[in-house]
Amino acid sequence: MAGPCPTDRLDVTLPPSPTHARRPRMTKPARRTLLVALALLPLARAEAQTAPIERLNAALLEVMRNAQALGVRGREQRLRPVMEQVFNLPAMTRIAVGPPWTTYAPADQQALVAAFTDWSVATYASRFDGYGGESFEIQGSTPRPNGDVLVNTRIVRPNDAPVQINYLLREGRIVDVYLTGTISELASRRSEFAGLLREGGPQRLVAELRRRTAEALRG
Repeated sequence: MAGPCPTDRLDVTLPPSPTHARRPRMTKPARRTLLVALALLPLARAEAQTAPIERLNAALLEVMRNAQALGVRGREQRLRPVMEQVFNLPAMTRIAVGPPWTTYAPADQQALVAAFTDWSVATYASRFDGYGGESFEIQGSTPRPNGDVLVNTRIVRPNDAPVQINYLLREGRIVDVYLTGTISELASRRSEFAGLLREGGPQRLVAELRRRTAEALRG
């Protein structure tokens, strides 16, 4: 007679499969917190995209309100650190110079970046030379397929039509400015710089930018 099967004396009941284990239920407060966080994601992303423009506008408004006390050189000193942070001035120099850029020696490239930077800051310091109740408005931002972001802004003037100024940002820094909303400043500069570069190469353009900088800072 056969003895009892070993399994007759053993408890072979298996634990429940993890796939059948009951998952913890999310509480209503936790669900509400998650929904709020998800709803705020687009807002946080938009604020990050426009933060450089907010900083630039605040600096411009500050120098405008104190324009006379600062003078043009004081405005230049206030604006320089902000502009060097929010604008990618080396990239803007390369774009404005165009294809010839890659043919220039590193020393000439550095001289061009320095001259373009000085001229850009001096131009802003010269243009924003007073305050008449103006304010800056950021109207929104539009991501582009290549990752760039176009930020639409305008200067609101109490007694005149607003001025549209749009900024193209790449990796969080300005690489182009669209005056009246559509005219690329760097496209205009490239056309202008091409003639100077043909005349005398990078040295001719550096000399011209330095001349313009000195003129702007005379006030």
